Amino acid sequence: MSTAVQQPRKVERVVAGQATQDGAGVKLTRLLTQDLQRRLDPFLMLDNFASDDPNDYGAGFPDHPHRGFETVTYMISGRMRHRDSQGHEGLLQNGGVQWMTAGRGLVHSEMPEQEQGLMEGFQLWLNLPARDKLREPWYRDIQSDQIPEVRTPAGVTVRVIAGESQGVRGSVQREVTEPLYLDLHFDADPAQRFEQPLPAGHNAFICVYRGSVQVGEGAAASVVSRGQLAILADGGDGVLLRPAPGSAEAPRALLIAGQPLREPIAQYGPFVMNTREQLLEAVEDFNRGRFG
Repeated sequence: MSTAVQQPRKVERVVAGQATQDGAGVKLTRLLTQDLQRRLDPFLMLDNFASDDPNDYGAGFPDHPHRGFETVTYMISGRMRHRDSQGHEGLLQNGGVQWMTAGRGLVHSEMPEQEQGLMEGFQLWLNLPARDKLREPWYRDIQSDQIPEVRTPAGVTVRVIAGESQGVRGSVQREVTEPLYLDLHFDADPAQRFEQPLPAGHNAFICVYRGSVQVGEGAAASVVSRGQLAILADGGDGVLLRPAPGSAEAPRALLIAGQPLREPIAQYGPFVMNTREQLLEAVEDFNRGRFG
């Protein structure tokens, strides 16, 4: 696939994250909220946790259920232990990814294995098509050195978590939703540029977690800064990014895109199905101990 982008997408909307808490009181920022699920289908949620205060993260995420979607946890810094009712266990640490398919249902915990220092990362919820919502749960730990990296001729480092970029296939591929999940590391040099082709029908967004990036060129360009999520407009053949002029910090950003499912979304907390009746069944199955 060519990496040349002729008609770069524009920024449709910039979203500021909402401060909230989850688990046993872990402080985090919710960037992709429930009201954006239709617009950013097949993605359901994106949370960012980032603190060097153990009071903000120390209690972790004790046992809780999921059904009907996938969770993708990307640890920028820190250590967190995963255990679930299917017998899976793994240590998520610096630069690693935990990819879990809840499918028909499981109960898991994610607990910090550190008492001090920075814990920073993201959790993305990726919807499952109706046909796969009750599939067998699946889990994979992907350590940092298992994530393919490529350095572009312009000097941008691309970590390819899912999908494909610069001719490099990522650690995970999905047939229906076709997710693209890239972690982009720039220098603080506005002459740098990164181009990524995107199918016209895929929904896409950028989340900046260091510095600021410029999306697009010329009068149509927009600047997206740390802690912001930018929804990319439909159409075009891809995205063009560069460090924003004046950005004192070398930018880092996530580029995430996927094929929308265009199916009904029914959510009740950690259960995401297609109908209210399926949600009631999920609650009953969980209460009766039928998860995992």
